[in-house]
Amino acid sequence: MDALSSQATVGGYAAVLLAAEQSPKFLPMLVTAAGTIPPARVLILGVGVAGLQAIATARRLGALVQAYDVRPETREQVESLGARFVEAPTTETDAAGYAQAVDDDIQARQFAALAPHVKEADLIITTAQIPGRPAPLLITDAMVATMKPGSIIVDMAAGSGGNVEPSKADETVVTNHVTILGPTNLASTVAADASNMLARNMLTVLERARAEDGSVAFAEDTEVLGPATVIVNGSAAHPRTRTLLGYPEEAGA
Repeated sequence: MDALSSQATVGGYAAVLLAAEQSPKFLPMLVTAAGTIPPARVLILGVGVAGLQAIATARRLGALVQAYDVRPETREQVESLGARFVEAPTTETDAAGYAQAVDDDIQARQFAALAPHVKEADLIITTAQIPGRPAPLLITDAMVATMKPGSIIVDMAAGSGGNVEPSKADETVVTNHVTILGPTNLASTVAADASNMLARNMLTVLERARAEDGSVAFAEDTEVLGPATVIVNGSAAHPRTRTLLGYPEEAGA
């Protein structure tokens, strides 16, 4: 039913393939008659659904993977996929399970902790996003300037402000010989399976919304569909939508 998760799964997979395609390096270690080639170092920032899929994909391709998320409970998930969790400041989550905003002091310590890992990385995938708010800044211009020539960054949050300071939505930025990609619709690059997953999400929603008499009753489903319903009988019912429109906190219809 969760379309965000299904499409984020596709996006995390596609982001790693995009970075690998753009990179001048092999991802796995190769031992050949022409010498030994060390594995690429991949850094994943943000360990939600997209980040976890990115970790799994990069590991399957043979890379050395590190990952970081401000939510401390993600450490076990990262390590279960064979990646190393980066030690940096963490924070609590809100009721919806998203990381709370960090203050300037924590952000400064976060930058300091991530900087050496950013410097060493050959490929970086950033996925950190918060619904209704700008994406948190994780990599600054100064950090990008320390990276090796030929390094690749894929900023999956570019459409909501970006986790990487110089990134731009749907553009490729090259700075200090580092390529920064800001794709906003990675799921479309794996269109067949992304569409199948989305169709299953939509079918499940409609099956849940169907009442016994065959009518559609979204608002009556207070557990799942009700909170996702935006308009009821011509009136805004979604709390976030009402706030953005300047309506009273309680629904009037």
